[in-house]
Amino acid sequence: MPATILDGTKIASDIRAELAAEVKSMTAAGARPGLAVILVGENPASEIYVRGKVKSCEELGIYSEKITPPTTITTLELCQMVEGLNRRDEIDGILVQLPLPDQVDAKKVLMTVHPTKDVDGFHPMNVGYLSTQRPGLVPCTPAGAMEVLRRSGIAVAGKESVVVGRSDIVGKPAAMLLLNANATVTVCHSKTHDLAAVCRRADILVAAIGRAGMITRDFVKPGATVLDVGINKVTERAEFEKFFAGNKKREEKFAAKGSTLVGDVHPEVAEIAGAITPVPGGLGPLTIAMLMSNTVKAARMRRGSPVTV
Repeated sequence: MPATILDGTKIASDIRAELAAEVKSMTAAGARPGLAVILVGENPASEIYVRGKVKSCEELGIYSEKITPPTTITTLELCQMVEGLNRRDEIDGILVQLPLPDQVDAKKVLMTVHPTKDVDGFHPMNVGYLSTQRPGLVPCTPAGAMEVLRRSGIAVAGKESVVVGRSDIVGKPAAMLLLNANATVTVCHSKTHDLAAVCRRADILVAAIGRAGMITRDFVKPGATVLDVGINKVTERAEFEKFFAGNKKREEKFAAKGSTLVGDVHPEVAEIAGAITPVPGGLGPLTIAMLMSNTVKAARMRRGSPVTV
């Protein structure tokens, strides 16, 4: 029996509807949430991401501001720009779109963002809050993964969970969130011995390794829940055939666009998993929804409203 498809687009839509109502009441009380996005230079992919974030703000009634310094900006200038936003009361969230130009020290810039406005959840103080179960801002993609589990009624407590990938942005915070939800967590990476055998123990498998279709059916216990964080572009015909041979719908799109997306999980896994997030339409839509959620949460926390962990 094929896996239940966990519809991230639908879940993201539900979250956005809830946020829109909350933003409306906050705005009526004179506390409209505000997000500032810094986009350095002209990176086409970054421009698309930022456009999506600004559009989401408009749809939900969140005040947004896009700041576009030139590619030649220095680390000092960018840090001063962030410090200026830290001081502005109408700005609740600050997002510095990555990647930054080579001459800019990205870590230094991200450290300059005040923890209460760090809607990406990257600041060490927010990482510390997450690891000690205190209220704070959590990275958007792993927070979205937890929302998928919660809203789909998938039990986490006591479950064997395996996270493939140990990045600061997804792997580590995903492991911490699962641990905080009382799962038994194993984190895997490129040095893990017999990765497939470790993954096969998982009731909940999170794939965040950044390699197209790496997680095949041999990695998955029948009936497991599989959360696919990867977004990989396929442009070669041979690679397309490896993942989507016989899939007419994908074939039409590939023929029209010359490319398609595949996650870190091979599509064949849907034949044996109990539930799975698709790519596209799985965790991707949740990332921007959780950025909006973090902006509203930051506004509540800065104004002294109660926030749960």
